[in-house]
Amino acid sequence: MKRKLRMGMIGGGKDAFIGAIHRIAALMDGQIELVCGAFSSNAEKSKLSGEALFLSPDRVYATYEEMIRTEASLPEDKKMDFVSIVTPNHVHFGPAKMAMEHGFDVVLDKPMTFTLEEAKALQQVVEKTGRTFCLTHTYSGYPMIKEARQLVASGKLGRIRKVYVEYPQGWLSTFLENSNQKQAAWRTDPKRSGIAGCMGDIGTHAFNMAEYVSGLQVTSICADLQVVVEGRLLDDDGTVLLKFNNGATGILFATQVAAGEENNIKIRVYGEEGGLEWQQSDANTLLLKWLDKPTEILRAGTGYLSSYASHNARTPAGHPEGYLEAFANLYRNFALTVRAKANQEPVQPEWLDFPGAEEGIRGMAFIEAVVASSKTDMKWMPFEV
Repeated sequence: MKRKLRMGMIGGGKDAFIGAIHRIAALMDGQIELVCGAFSSNAEKSKLSGEALFLSPDRVYATYEEMIRTEASLPEDKKMDFVSIVTPNHVHFGPAKMAMEHGFDVVLDKPMTFTLEEAKALQQVVEKTGRTFCLTHTYSGYPMIKEARQLVASGKLGRIRKVYVEYPQGWLSTFLENSNQKQAAWRTDPKRSGIAGCMGDIGTHAFNMAEYVSGLQVTSICADLQVVVEGRLLDDDGTVLLKFNNGATGILFATQVAAGEENNIKIRVYGEEGGLEWQQSDANTLLLKWLDKPTEILRAGTGYLSSYASHNARTPAGHPEGYLEAFANLYRNFALTVRAKANQEPVQPEWLDFPGAEEGIRGMAFIEAVVASSKTDMKWMPFEV
């Protein structure tokens, strides 16, 4: 395959925040081109969205079913190679399953599905079809998060003892869903978002980061979820105590009612010999803290980093890379993997470093576990997948 990968998109039409982010990320490295889409459940809106993106009218579809069936019937030199799905949570499983069963690879916005049961079923489809599947846990794409993971895996911090992760937002500090704010409306609606609000939206990012960086898996939790804003149907604030499979413990908090906060997701991991700290507000910096020597400051784009961090950095040291570039790293690694498979070439380990079905299932299990834990008087709930 000596050409760009052809991408179709489901969702992400006019006025949709995350669709534009996905398109920027997908196109950033020149590996991918957008060729078709079913951008809205409203056929007219999908058409207008396609026009705004300068797509051929015959490649803009009224439904995702029509798009997948039609694209599958096109000649090999024209049909899309994969689909990016950026719909609300309740419209994740259907199009992802149908796309893979029709021979297309899939990039899917998180959380993976509407329920854990759906996530497990979708994993079976991934395994049965052999398609490449990427789940967009954006923050795992940052170079210095990948460096943090490699440092922990190397054993330099010693046995991990504590993991702290937080994701504070303030945008839902008022009853915003009662206005015309589309994002607030669907994210707080249990019929479209699922059984969790804040924990499903950003708590899953924090959970994924905790497991990704530490290399550990959560085995049990103790959760307390709250609805702070009167009238809201889903949690907008929560704290979760964590136990990991090596005996380490941790704390996760996620909130969307911390007035004045933006999106400064942060993680700290401590081992027997030292600790590390990273936050999105200074994404190019990773702090390493030691028992017996001064704190080290590691910076993105420098020559002393691991191959995983270097592969996912685009600019020389001192030039800031952020959210869009982290997002783009997922798409680039996905594209490199798909291309190598198509060419029957070896897939480099750095390319395979993107979230997939396993992370998706664990994310859905996290959502269901924290909701169940918050509703019970039990101190600890087993974390079961």
